[in-house]
Amino acid sequence: MDLTWRPLTLADVPALTRLYAAAEETDRTGEHLAEDDLREELAGPNIDLARATTGAWADGELVGYGLVRRRDAADPVHMVRLQSVVHPRHRTDAVGAHLIEWFRRTAREVHERAFPGAPLELHHGHHQNERWIAGVLAGAGFTHARTMVNMRAGLADLPPQPPLPDGLEPVPFDYKYDLATLDARNDTFGDHWGSTVYQPDAWRHLVTGSKDFRPDLSFLILDGDKVLAFVLSHFYASEAEVTGVREHYASWVGTRAALRGRGVASGLLGHTLLAAKAAGFDRSALNVDVDNAHRALGVYERCGYRVDDEWHVYVLSGTAAVSALRG
Repeated sequence: MDLTWRPLTLADVPALTRLYAAAEETDRTGEHLAEDDLREELAGPNIDLARATTGAWADGELVGYGLVRRRDAADPVHMVRLQSVVHPRHRTDAVGAHLIEWFRRTAREVHERAFPGAPLELHHGHHQNERWIAGVLAGAGFTHARTMVNMRAGLADLPPQPPLPDGLEPVPFDYKYDLATLDARNDTFGDHWGSTVYQPDAWRHLVTGSKDFRPDLSFLILDGDKVLAFVLSHFYASEAEVTGVREHYASWVGTRAALRGRGVASGLLGHTLLAAKAAGFDRSALNVDVDNAHRALGVYERCGYRVDDEWHVYVLSGTAAVSALRG
């Protein structure tokens, strides 16, 4: 069947929602996206709908999708984020080849507009069940660079939570600390693989200004107006509507270097979990790099989290990325 490829617009959000739902029936990633979720994502400051999205249409229905997202910095490498979903009936070699060629060309264009002269890497993440795209990426020279795990904790039977060290008190998130929290996030995650700084507009869109952000379940450790540690929380209502489970999501957990090794992260996260339980949530989830340099898996396990499933990041870098730059 012949496909028509064109950039997406916000008017295509209903069709994109249907595409994600069709893919989920096969892939079982556990993600259930509503129109409001995708509309908010596509309106982000780092997404150029007209020049950095593509959609494949067959008989008036969206059957394939690709997106290239620029990053806020190239320090020292611009790690462009790629995203895709293809309807199970259209997962062919031809569609895979088209997406790869489009990714390489569009990533080059996005990169040259944002950070000309900087090194380039192409990053594509996918759930462990999304085997088709894993094969497409591997066949195009991408290599498996990292594994992330989703961890979950049932709130009804939480173990005793670790206390915060003496002298440290959790403070509920307040928007007057928004930029101070961003500064702490940028500092805390500066040495994490695949991470780069957030600029304020992207931070507010993706995190503290998101429709899913729960400031009432987000907590800080302060030294005056400086944020030393933080747990930021989200709740995805679209997931609860499908699963019937109210899941608290610990989207960001961080501690500045001066407080590491004292149990601050586990104590603040434990405080957050008890608050989520009191607010009527059924369980909590988070995502973490299995090779996290700060041994975060152990921190989360002490709070009752256990590994549930995996996400993998495939990367095209080095000589292959230079070839992408040169076309």
